[in-house]
Amino acid sequence: MDRRSVLTAGAASVVAFGMGGARPAVAETGSVEPFQVMFEQLRKLGQTTSPSVVLPGLIAQTHSLRALANNAKPRQAAEVLALTARYAEFAGWMTQEAGDDRAAMWWTDRSVELAEAGGDRRLGAYALVRRALVNLYRHDARQTIDVARLARQNALTDHIRGWAALHEAQGHALAGDYDACMRTLDIAREHLNAARPESGPSLGPTNLSDPAAMVAGWCLHDLGRTREASEVLDREVDALPEQALRSRARYGIRRALSHATAGEIEHACALAADTLPIVDAVTSATVLTDLRKLSQLLARHHRVPAVQALQPALVASLHDQNA
Repeated sequence: MDRRSVLTAGAASVVAFGMGGARPAVAETGSVEPFQVMFEQLRKLGQTTSPSVVLPGLIAQTHSLRALANNAKPRQAAEVLALTARYAEFAGWMTQEAGDDRAAMWWTDRSVELAEAGGDRRLGAYALVRRALVNLYRHDARQTIDVARLARQNALTDHIRGWAALHEAQGHALAGDYDACMRTLDIAREHLNAARPESGPSLGPTNLSDPAAMVAGWCLHDLGRTREASEVLDREVDALPEQALRSRARYGIRRALSHATAGEIEHACALAADTLPIVDAVTSATVLTDLRKLSQLLARHHRVPAVQALQPALVASLHDQNA
């Protein structure tokens, strides 16, 4: 499936969501554990391949779980709905990666409804975290800050408060406010360090050993402190698990962009050359933002041999990401 087919499937799912057929049910002694295992496998798949591979199965399993919840006993229904909400939230993220912010927020809103129906009120604030992230990639600093701050105020757990604060810090960086950015990063660290393990699949990224440090590197780049950003991103990207391809693509391209902005053109090209195959494998509308910036910056140095050598792969990757 190409990206257009995926988004068409996503739009069709909006119409189909909740439509019936047979009445599936969970036996009273049954368990949703197989669906939990499938969710973890789908999330791993989402780190290593395109959303077009993940979304069809993800959407289908979300529908199946919702149908099971409709026909389950109350206790079972709450457990099934909680897991269905996580499926829907992940579908929102994968849809954003496929390039459709509107469908992404539709799925995120459905995840909140499903979670609250199952008695889990945590996802309401996390949906605001996701909205802040959408605004961040639109380069809307004010909305990123306001929505992330609202998420932090309404969050029920330190984990969600921490991620809300990280996105708020990124909003301050976009606005060029160094002091506010650093203060909010400190707040994020405090919340993330205080966070306790939660039941069910974890919300948000799971492959960052130090989310606050990685986001600090991201923010330093936006604040124009590119050498500091490069040092932080060098360390944090190298610490990413090998299998976390989507994270390696996202932060790897920002790392190359930071080195290029700092004037280290040949090194930036070497980093980009290593990262482009990963970008091509996972396909990401959000990574595309930095990929375009990198291409535009390197075009100013088109006489540098390293840039000339990288250009064919960079042009091909931009074309594939835009397809």
